[in-house]
Amino acid sequence: MIKKVLIANRGEIASRVIRTCKELGIDTVAVYSEADSESPFVSFADEAYLLGGSRVQESYLNVDKILEIAKAAKVDAIHPGYGFLSENADFARSCEAAGLIFIGPKPDVIQQMGNKVEARKKMEQAGIPLVPGFSRPLMDSMEAAAVAEKIGYPIMLKASAGGGGIGMQAIANEEELSKAFEGNQKRAQLFFGNGDMFIEKLIEKPRHIEIQVLADTFGNAVYLWERECSIQRRHQKVVEEAPSSFLDEETRRKMGEAAIKAVQSIGYHNAGTLEFLVDANKKFYFLEMNTRLQVEHPVTEEITGLDLVEQQIKIANGEKLSFTQEDVKRQGHAIEVRIYAEDPKTFYPAPGKITGLSLPEGEGIRHELAVQDTSVVSHFYDPMIAKLVVSGATREVAIDRLKEALENYKVEGIKTNLPLLKEIIEHEAYYQGETTTDFINKYIKKIKV
Repeated sequence: MIKKVLIANRGEIASRVIRTCKELGIDTVAVYSEADSESPFVSFADEAYLLGGSRVQESYLNVDKILEIAKAAKVDAIHPGYGFLSENADFARSCEAAGLIFIGPKPDVIQQMGNKVEARKKMEQAGIPLVPGFSRPLMDSMEAAAVAEKIGYPIMLKASAGGGGIGMQAIANEEELSKAFEGNQKRAQLFFGNGDMFIEKLIEKPRHIEIQVLADTFGNAVYLWERECSIQRRHQKVVEEAPSSFLDEETRRKMGEAAIKAVQSIGYHNAGTLEFLVDANKKFYFLEMNTRLQVEHPVTEEITGLDLVEQQIKIANGEKLSFTQEDVKRQGHAIEVRIYAEDPKTFYPAPGKITGLSLPEGEGIRHELAVQDTSVVSHFYDPMIAKLVVSGATREVAIDRLKEALENYKVEGIKTNLPLLKEIIEHEAYYQGETTTDFINKYIKKIKV
């Protein structure tokens, strides 16, 4: 029985997990770095322990220290949040070896789906549609060129163990490929400890649409509809919404059923997300699976009324899902925007001290915050400082609420991407639902600051 949880993460997701734990009557333990000593999540938890220095290797990636604190604090389980160790199979194994419940899937499944080449093989075996590509690591740039020639340009070069767009590059011809292969391979080795590269056919101007799933340990699984995450910058999501304005009900159902087929084929349990690319003809292709809670999970919560962190904890606690697919209703529309501490013109991170913070309030507005009005945004971590989530009965209502909320969202002392978000949401193409992955490059020419 889970009575006490350590959150092996920071920022808004740590606060998010703590909030649900408190609602369930579960005690919470926060761990923090020196740079985060004054962060809101630290005081929000029932207990808090210093991990170490500000660098991630000294703190949020320090497995031994996290487990040492977990033992000292006598916790029952560890919630990894997202990023950091959330999809680290060795960490999940270490938790189990220490007698702790890892709030997520089994280590072997994390490992299988974390390797994009292996994930492709598993999905191919399960009969899930795949982007045409090469389902094994490439030996070198010469083999890459031969494969690309066979598939046909343009192609997408990817790191097998990658994430966050690292090691990923669109390639138009053999000359570009020869220049890009070694550099992306080195980046992948540096960031992930794995330099394996593979190639997929580039689906031009697709939609990036993902299916949220929940699966318990009794063989029950449901999909919680879709999220459209097509508006991206450098392969990082900027705006997410649910449901997609592009899908019809038949495609929506087919994608959901494919997601369930996929998770059941690999023995998956807990919360997970299957990401797909969808072309102009609504043909969908498996892209990857995230074996954790997603940054954009709040939009799914807003349209289903479910608390995904609560469901994660219950599944990890050995409980059956208390609802079936027929019980999962879809109501209204929700949109999430990620607010970053970054220069709106250069998109470079802009750390510094926040001197003022004024948040919009009103019907259909939800905040997930990593900061307060005296916070220092550190250069050591991802510059996302908050998420703004709005919901309404229709997409049009949600957009109008989001426009007003962004106008009233004030962060002083640092630069943020609020001007970019306003440009996106106010653009007629966004209102019309023309949200393909090239949206920012195509429509956002100059940011007004």
